[in-house]
Amino acid sequence: MLDEIFEQTKENMQKAIDALKRDFATLRTGKVTTGIVDNIKIDYYGTMTALNQVGNVIATDATTISITPWEKSLLPAIEKAIQEANIGVNPNNDGDFIKLFFPPMTSEQRQEIVKQAKGMTEHAKVSIRNVRKDGNDKVKKLEKDKEISEDESKKAQEQIQKLTDEHVVKVDEAFKIKEADILKV
Repeated sequence: MLDEIFEQTKENMQKAIDALKRDFATLRTGKVTTGIVDNIKIDYYGTMTALNQVGNVIATDATTISITPWEKSLLPAIEKAIQEANIGVNPNNDGDFIKLFFPPMTSEQRQEIVKQAKGMTEHAKVSIRNVRKDGNDKVKKLEKDKEISEDESKKAQEQIQKLTDEHVVKVDEAFKIKEADILKV
């Protein structure tokens, strides 16, 4: 029973780290990536659809993203969605595709993005702590229902705390890597 709780706790903590890495992919670093537009959705025949599902999205160089829709009729909708997403650039529509030209980042912009990354990191830590609380609550319930002893409960809670500490360290390491990437000129 306890092994099941440990496994589920570990799995959920890993999910928090995976979510953090997905969030980090949307942040701009010195070199643009298509991840910047991953969260942009357009109205595709009444359904909100991800931008990469309605056309090709590629980073043509370190400062440019090119979006080629599969249907030219989608160009205005894509252009509007990009403007509303407020990603820091205006779309350039030439009738066939849309290009996004990202100017080099200023040091203030880099610091602002590092702040966003810190916020994402804190959110991941809170998620991990919530998973720890859930795991501990399950262990305490087993103890209360007399399925495990008090000693086993203490050991199990220590084990869950160890898992929590390990995952918080992983989150901090991911942040340090992302911070270095953002601040690299």
